[in-house]
Amino acid sequence: MELASDIETNLHETEERLLGELRRLRRGARLALAGATRSERRLTLGQRVADKVAATMGSWPFIIVQSVILLIWIILNVTAFVQRWDPYPFILLNLALSFQAAYAAPFIMMSQNRQQDVDRAAAETDHRVNIKAELEIELLHQKMDQLREKEVLNLTTAVRELAELVTRLQSTPSGSAEATLAESPGRLAPGPPARSGRDAP
Repeated sequence: MELASDIETNLHETEERLLGELRRLRRGARLALAGATRSERRLTLGQRVADKVAATMGSWPFIIVQSVILLIWIILNVTAFVQRWDPYPFILLNLALSFQAAYAAPFIMMSQNRQQDVDRAAAETDHRVNIKAELEIELLHQKMDQLREKEVLNLTTAVRELAELVTRLQSTPSGSAEATLAESPGRLAPGPPARSGRDAP
């Protein structure tokens, strides 16, 4: 029984340690999530502009509108329907597109950098959640092992008591067997004799 109490004490200490780690990880995950939410809400004007520009330029409506404007520009300057303000080879159009590319690239890079920070924070949060799940699974394994060890100890104790009782019954005469059984009513107490149909009133 001392072994069982030692095992139970060790398991109890292990459970307390694991629960403490789970609480710390859960608290850290909540703080990280709250920090990410606050940082998401505290976007500066430049970050909002960069996100808006990147989202606009990376969409099909922007591509379609720009293609239509370029096509109209080229047709008007080739056919001379209006005054040719940018004849072939469209130097003014190339200059405008160069300006657009020069300013669009930094906006897109700023938006990508901020998105990388968000993804990194999300990955760290997922890692903490995975660690917490692993610790919870280990805690469940510890509890299952504890229940199994308790059951094994109870079964071992019951088998040992039954073996001692059988040994005592075999070593005592038949006349005193009933007295031996009476001494241990909780182990093998004989039940009441079955009543037959004839003895029934």
